[in-house]
Amino acid sequence: MSTSHLATLRVTGPDQGLSKEQKTFNSRMQQIEKLRARFATWDQAAADYSRQYTAELAPLLTRATELEIKLVHGLDNALEHKGLTKSERQMLQDLLLDLAGTLLADCDDPAIKEIYNKHSGADYDSEEAELALGMKNVLESMFDVDLGDDAGLDSKEELARRAQAAFAQQAQQREEQQQAQEERRARRKKSAKQQEKEAQATAEAKAVDLSIREIYRKLASALHPDREQDPQERERKTALMQRINQAYDKRDLLQLLELQLELEHIDRDHISRLSSDRLRHYNAVLKEQIDELKHELMRAEYEFRARFGIAPFVPVKPNTLLRDLAVEIREMQYNNRNMERDLLALSDVKSAKAWLKEVQRRRPNDDFDFLPF
Repeated sequence: MSTSHLATLRVTGPDQGLSKEQKTFNSRMQQIEKLRARFATWDQAAADYSRQYTAELAPLLTRATELEIKLVHGLDNALEHKGLTKSERQMLQDLLLDLAGTLLADCDDPAIKEIYNKHSGADYDSEEAELALGMKNVLESMFDVDLGDDAGLDSKEELARRAQAAFAQQAQQREEQQQAQEERRARRKKSAKQQEKEAQATAEAKAVDLSIREIYRKLASALHPDREQDPQERERKTALMQRINQAYDKRDLLQLLELQLELEHIDRDHISRLSSDRLRHYNAVLKEQIDELKHELMRAEYEFRARFGIAPFVPVKPNTLLRDLAVEIREMQYNNRNMERDLLALSDVKSAKAWLKEVQRRRPNDDFDFLPF
């Protein structure tokens, strides 16, 4: 998004001497300039984050999963050690089931599932099916949807897929009902005041479109490549026409004005000489562009969070992305080193006992909701 000509697209003169429409134009230009700068900052930060994530963090995450799988097998083997007390075996088993359950939530590993089943005294798939059934009942009760009762509904993934489809259907039905209500209201006889208001809104919309179309026609008339004999100049004008057509299709008033300024079709005082009516039409388009830029920023953040698995409640700011990533990389390096040491500690009964004492020291209340590796 170019910002090179934005500073010149202003109504010049002291603020107290400007009209309401001129002040609004300047204010919206300033908003767009800030939003464009934020978008450019976000775009660059996301690209830098992606490169560093791929190069440094992704391999660490892969290694962490490999180590967690090895730890499940290591804990399983450690439970075969002779000389362990009953409480030590229970601690090892709790740790194993916690880690195995976490792994199975993300990947279907038959070997891990077999170990989980052996030590839990239950069947992982049956537990998941029961959990999915409970979630299904809650969702159906809370949102008044029918998610089906067939045998295929035995996983959280399938449940989530059906719930999403049901919610989408509900949203479509609400939208159709709202549209039907609006159509019924539209068919009712409108008062003279309502008719006048609608006519005024229609006229304003046509005037706004006409303002954009007028700039487009002036640019297209001056730059149409078919009228150019020189091959190099025709190529230049073809590229410019592509930019003009794209800006017109998007109703991008600023891009069209910037192109006029760039091609010297208008001077820097052009905006200051515009009538109040024309500025009002421009301001309506600028409001649309402000809303669109805000939407683009929200979409960029949403896509970034979705790509890298960042929860909605975790704050994300472009100027702290790389710093936060560096912290996460250091934490993963530390965790992986700890897991490598833990694997060695499980190799014999003596070191396993010492390791369990350290685990218990770190978690004195015997709460093994998560692994302290």
